[in-house]
Amino acid sequence: MSYKLQVGEMKADYLSDKDIWGHFNYIFSSKSKNSTTYKFVLVKSLLENLYNVDAKLELSYASLFNSFSKIYWNLVIHHNLNQINMTGKKAEVQKILLDIQANYQIPQTLVFDKLSHEVQIEVITKVKRKCKINVMGALYGDTGCTMYDFDNAKEMIRFNPAFYSFMQRFQRVLNYLTNYQLALFLEKFNEQGDTTNLLVKVENVSKRASLDQFYSLLASLYNGQCFYCGKSIKKKESAHVDHFIPWSFVQADQIWNLVIACKACNLSKNDKLATDLYLSSLIDRNEELMLETDFVQRSDMKVYSERKLTDLYKYSMDNGFTDFWTPKKVSL
Repeated sequence: MSYKLQVGEMKADYLSDKDIWGHFNYIFSSKSKNSTTYKFVLVKSLLENLYNVDAKLELSYASLFNSFSKIYWNLVIHHNLNQINMTGKKAEVQKILLDIQANYQIPQTLVFDKLSHEVQIEVITKVKRKCKINVMGALYGDTGCTMYDFDNAKEMIRFNPAFYSFMQRFQRVLNYLTNYQLALFLEKFNEQGDTTNLLVKVENVSKRASLDQFYSLLASLYNGQCFYCGKSIKKKESAHVDHFIPWSFVQADQIWNLVIACKACNLSKNDKLATDLYLSSLIDRNEELMLETDFVQRSDMKVYSERKLTDLYKYSMDNGFTDFWTPKKVSL
């Protein structure tokens, strides 16, 4: 009955990689009760928020359920996919989202980040309230009460350090496994789409439709120049907001990992890591951000540290991002 718990405490300090693989194998196996997609989406949300934890490895429900709600909205509303294994039934979170869509007459074409701020807050608040009842305890129970502490009243989880390190080192594989298992579940209980088709949707369900809001925040720091090559960017249309460490790895939009690049550099860099010369430049840039009131109060900057960025860079290499990139031409 762990899914009914409102507070959970970790029951193991040390776990080997073999132990943790065993827990994830259980989550993805038929032994784990998965009547809905909740657990898969929660694991996906935890992976997206690995770098939103504080120094104590604590993660707020605000960050966690922002991701959870975004994924669910895009699956349920945008892609019209059923989330439960019973014909004619709907998962509780599914009902919440469909009610909100109907109340505000929101078209199916609207992805989560295109909703008004007020509607986003309403979605997150209602989804979080419902998921407190059984989702946090269910995953906690599936891992033998070892993955995290959680407290629904304080709206906080705290990762087991062994799990946290494991999830960083194997983040890419875990993302693939979670996305695949989610797509397999959706294929069984939805008429439209095969696993391959659904996997494409699942892999991109968290991707932001536009990064324009970040451009307006970052533009003043660059004096109209590309972060990488130094080329002058004269038109806004030629300026691209780039994830310094590729989005395909972090799958999150933290401002400390975003830079403004010219079109040529952004397209050339694509899914590669920039050399560590640019890592040093980004660390210096972020130090400047920490001096600005408008930035230091942001939730993503509150959990930023130089160590976190350098760890992310290292773990991206551990996860297979080993094609290093430098711009073809650098302006002096």
